[in-house]
Amino acid sequence: MKKLLASLLVCGMLSVNVVPAFAYQGIDDVSKDYWAQPEIASVVSDSVMTLSNGNFNPEGKITRADFVSALLKVLGNDNLEIKTKINYSDVSKSYYAYNAIARSHQIGLVYGYPDGTFQPNHAMLRDEAQSVISHITIEGNVDDNNVLANYSDASKVPSWAKHVYAKTLSYGIYVNHPNENELRPEDCLTRAEAAVLLHRLSQRLNLVKSEYKKETVLGTEHLTMVKKAPNHDVTITNLRNIILEGNVLEIAFNEQFKSKLHAAGDSVTFTNPEDICTDEGTLLIPAGSIFSGKVLDIKDPQWFNKNARVYVQIDKITTPSGQTVALNAKPFSKDYSLKEGPWMTAGKVALYTVGGTAIGTGAGVGFSFIPSPDKIGTGIAIGTPVGAAIGLITGLVTPGLNYSAKQGENVRVILLDDASIAK
Repeated sequence: MKKLLASLLVCGMLSVNVVPAFAYQGIDDVSKDYWAQPEIASVVSDSVMTLSNGNFNPEGKITRADFVSALLKVLGNDNLEIKTKINYSDVSKSYYAYNAIARSHQIGLVYGYPDGTFQPNHAMLRDEAQSVISHITIEGNVDDNNVLANYSDASKVPSWAKHVYAKTLSYGIYVNHPNENELRPEDCLTRAEAAVLLHRLSQRLNLVKSEYKKETVLGTEHLTMVKKAPNHDVTITNLRNIILEGNVLEIAFNEQFKSKLHAAGDSVTFTNPEDICTDEGTLLIPAGSIFSGKVLDIKDPQWFNKNARVYVQIDKITTPSGQTVALNAKPFSKDYSLKEGPWMTAGKVALYTVGGTAIGTGAGVGFSFIPSPDKIGTGIAIGTPVGAAIGLITGLVTPGLNYSAKQGENVRVILLDDASIAK
């Protein structure tokens, strides 16, 4: 029985995007303050679940056939070429969900019953839906008893479903409204609950086993943090967001940095104080993520006012949730280095010039200091330009500046490879 139920309903995950910034406006029977309104808006706008005459029927039960159809869309397999035949006695070729059930059978999502039926119009049970999710997701280390102990009706969970529930609960792929402390495993799954479950699944497609999902490109969006970036395109799929090579991100030093105190091989970290989103509103990198890298090389300041150069490679992003993203990024400059800008160099030369001016003026006054006031004026007239000229030359001939950045100081980095961020 355990194997039967575990393999009976092995359905998949959804390919919904994040909840839209603006709620879907065409649902007549779901108010703005309805508990599942954002998730319903998301699955409807992404065509994972459909309306009937403008209504979603949130409290109605979702059937096995409709659940399978929605899961296939989530997994990107709703257009899969059908290469198998099904022989369920209660599913004819003219049945509206025949193709969905055939695709599900083909990739091993949902099978029929021992009596040769599929029962497509039967309501999906909550424990069956959790079994589906558990089946298609990768295994993790879960303490079943410890997880289930947090729920008042854990005793109602069938023995075969205890690990199923513990696993999906630990992944955050579940729905338990209105009482967060109840699981209600024997109840039917409503369409509103299915929408929430599907939405949560869509945010964790990286946990789905590869054989159950297919990547589908949903479109191209744009990222214009830096207008002069060589590229602004971001590819959006059901499984991930891909920031294409040539995009430029603006991030900030996580701590103070001084080139004269660092050396090649030292670690360096940056962060993004605000969410990094596409122009269209898709969240790419949440605020507070850590960009980790290392110092590749440091070129010390050189004579004739050549500033120090710091070569940094950023190879990883760690989000606040713990997700890691491989990265290949370097500072956005001609030679991929960090260095002080021309204004800092000009300021240094100006200080030398001002200092020379002061010294020249003082020297002119000193050498001409005799009782005649006219001689003082002549000394100033001669000493000031001479001192300024010497100060300017000295400023230009001396070594350049070391590189220094304050904590929170912004820096721009360019992606040298595509960055793939799993949903």
